[in-house]
Amino acid sequence: MVSTAYAVAASVQDPELPQLTLADLGILRAVHEDGDTVTATITPTYSGCPAMREISADLVHRLKQAGYREVSVRTQLSPAWTSDWITEAGRAKLAEAGIAPPHAAPNRTAPVPLTLTARPRIACPHCGSARTTQTAQFSGTACKSLHRCDDCREPFEHVKAI
Repeated sequence: MVSTAYAVAASVQDPELPQLTLADLGILRAVHEDGDTVTATITPTYSGCPAMREISADLVHRLKQAGYREVSVRTQLSPAWTSDWITEAGRAKLAEAGIAPPHAAPNRTAPVPLTLTARPRIACPHCGSARTTQTAQFSGTACKSLHRCDDCREPFEHVKAI
């Protein structure tokens, strides 16, 4: 059974990807409720993520609005977040917003092989074409890159696989 506190925390929007909730993004790790005291545990998408302060403040605000007197937010760094934690609903929301969701993240337990093959193409979230070009390694945030579709010519962002 999902607690009321978990439901409230899970519905908080990510400040950098507002179409996603913390649950969609997979960064909400746990919510412990004890009477009117709540502790929410979150994991940043990457070390030093500037949105963590805003996410924590939003969690505290929303949980206090829901009637919880004592609210604390813990940051859990291990295991590290991976883009594989984005839910299927979150991936669909990204695509609906014109942002290409990430491919499967690399296997972190195996050595990373050096390959000279091309990286997988990022499909255009507007028309579905795989004929796309990366135009910038970084977008408005470090976790996204900029691309343009060679067919429909629309620009779009892509959430990087981590």
